[in-house]
Amino acid sequence: MKALILVGGVGSRLRPITHTQAKQLVPVANRTVLSYVLDSIKEAGISEVGIVVGATAAEIQASVGDGAEFGLDVTYIQQDAPRGLADAVLVSRDFLGDDDFVMYLGDNYVVDGIVDFVADFRRDKPAAQVMLARVADPRRFGVAELDENGRVTAVVEKPQDPRSDLAIVGVYAFSSAVHEAVAGIRPSWRNELEITDALQWLADHGHEVGSTVIDRYWKDVASVTDVLEMNRHLLESLETRIDGEVDEASELVGRVVVEAGAKISGSRIVGPAVIGPDTVVQDSYLGPFTSIEGNCRVAHSEIQYSIVLRGASIEGVARVEDSVIGRETEVNAAPRTSTAHRLVLGDHSRVQVGG
Repeated sequence: MKALILVGGVGSRLRPITHTQAKQLVPVANRTVLSYVLDSIKEAGISEVGIVVGATAAEIQASVGDGAEFGLDVTYIQQDAPRGLADAVLVSRDFLGDDDFVMYLGDNYVVDGIVDFVADFRRDKPAAQVMLARVADPRRFGVAELDENGRVTAVVEKPQDPRSDLAIVGVYAFSSAVHEAVAGIRPSWRNELEITDALQWLADHGHEVGSTVIDRYWKDVASVTDVLEMNRHLLESLETRIDGEVDEASELVGRVVVEAGAKISGSRIVGPAVIGPDTVVQDSYLGPFTSIEGNCRVAHSEIQYSIVLRGASIEGVARVEDSVIGRETEVNAAPRTSTAHRLVLGDHSRVQVGG
């Protein structure tokens, strides 16, 4: 069995972060989103992986390499434009051959991985298997309808009037039957080959499309809010580890990781939080659910519920929260300036002026 990971999207909802890096490489709890996907593939017992890349191909290849770091054998497949998920299957035909495969969207995260999902597919041997989760607003997702045996009978992309609350999570498994389905569909109104149309083609032509409904945490990491939420979730399972230097004037509360080469002085850190290698934190407060990558500097500042990327510097800032600070960014306090108020007030006025 092989795996196909899709990383060709441009990540428009994560701009400006994704102006300069692939969204799948945004660090969450100081590891890239893509690394969690690769871990899941490995844990499921799959070693041969194709990564479908687009405009960010060079970055993805520099991060993942040949896959040896993850115990995988990686092949890169170029998609010249984001023409839909089914098109990614089409351009990967030579790599996939007639083998079964898992298709995993590279900006998705599923807690506890896909071991059970892959086991269901291998046991039941359907033409396709989809991972589903119940959601509050199905109109934002591809939605599946099931029969009494849990087989998919219909798939609708972002329906205005959903007949189910079962959203398709970004993990699929296919037999070689999918290649006929992909060849048999036409581009949607978005001019893309939709994988939902391929699933519907399989169901309409008598092929079994199975389902695995999960009730555990998953996240489609599409926006800054999603990234911060995933960061919070991952930091919940953090275990304390102090490999760097922490002076006697500092206080660490709760689960905190201080990587090798990091230096903490005169600061209070309330976990869960992770401080990357060679980062300096001086006379500052770091609150819960904060991830600071390597080679950063934080001085005389307060940060919480945030992600700070590699090489950033934050100095003299009273409060930063719910933020993502990009690589090599400098955030400093504004110089103090005198403030004047010009007022024209009527009789019997009552005014409160701050500062």
